[in-house]
Amino acid sequence: MQIEYITMAAILLLSIFGHNMTVAYAAGIVLILKVLGFDFMLNTLGNQGINWGIVILTAAILVPIANGTITIHTMIDAFKTHIGLIAVSAGLFAAIAGGSGVNLLKSSPDVIPALIIGTMAGVIFFQGVAVGPLIAAGITYFILQILNYFR
Repeated sequence: MQIEYITMAAILLLSIFGHNMTVAYAAGIVLILKVLGFDFMLNTLGNQGINWGIVILTAAILVPIANGTITIHTMIDAFKTHIGLIAVSAGLFAAIAGGSGVNLLKSSPDVIPALIIGTMAGVIFFQGVAVGPLIAAGITYFILQILNYFR
């Protein structure tokens, strides 16, 4: 049996054991595509999955606006409290980090295994969410830029 099957099965089992069904579903989908030999679908998911995920995540975030739960008035109110200003700043930082993360993943794919390990550990052992690799790549990018600045 090839090592990638064992690795994916281990991730699936760890995610089930860690009660993180998001990762379990994702690992299950990838493992099924691999076992069935759907390489084209697997490659398409690998190449386009981040973009699809961002679209779905963004759509989910916009639903409260579409439902009227969040109005233009409540969005303006976000700038009137310290929590709102911190949240706006955090959102700005996360968006910039995510964009930088995408660029880092494209230019330095060798960082991907470390990001996967860190994200999986955060998800499985600390009940984190699997959006970590993109933001982690962005934070890695920022840290590398700071280190390069001081060289």
